[in-house]
Amino acid sequence: MGRSVGALIAKGQTVGIPCRDVNCAEESEKKMLRNLFGAKSARKNARASAESLYGSAVDAARNAAFYSDFGVADTVDGRFEMISLHVYLLLRRLKSAGAEGKQLSQMLFDTMFDDMDRTLREMGVGDLGVGRRVKEMAKAFYGRIAAYDEGLEAGTEDTLGLALSRNVFRAEEARAPGVLALAGYVRAAVRQLDGVENGTLFAGDVAFSQPVGAGS
Repeated sequence: MGRSVGALIAKGQTVGIPCRDVNCAEESEKKMLRNLFGAKSARKNARASAESLYGSAVDAARNAAFYSDFGVADTVDGRFEMISLHVYLLLRRLKSAGAEGKQLSQMLFDTMFDDMDRTLREMGVGDLGVGRRVKEMAKAFYGRIAAYDEGLEAGTEDTLGLALSRNVFRAEEARAPGVLALAGYVRAAVRQLDGVENGTLFAGDVAFSQPVGAGS
């Protein structure tokens, strides 16, 4: 009892599979190293995919139509809300993508808040303040996930519209033109992402559609 995998290999064994010669022991060690470096490579690829997905969310959030046509405030808070919304849409799609989707979801979340950390530091927020602000932003993001999930599951424009109005527009007008336009955009994005193959998603190869303005 208490034998490590390394000790077993040193004795010419792998777990549960006896090795009776030096060649077998060497092959077992090589296999272990392949698995180790293969796992590292997979994590590296997943990180690159997460960064690519996050980049897609940021690019979509920067679309001028959200600010000029939909009426989202072109402020730090407004930009945060639009990034949060697009990352939420990606996380929602990844929930249906199995274990690999779960891993990529966590990496996407980490990538987002690593970026928030860097942004706050670039804005001059001190070390002590950064940690507190990032925790507050993460808590707010979790609240938005719950609100948007509820809005989409309810299947009514008013429920989703109210969630968007409260969080993105800081208002209580579920049927304002900009809110309705954004709700329509969100539902269209959900349909678009639902049609993306898992392999494409795992590669980070996703681009959001152009929003149709509230006045269109």
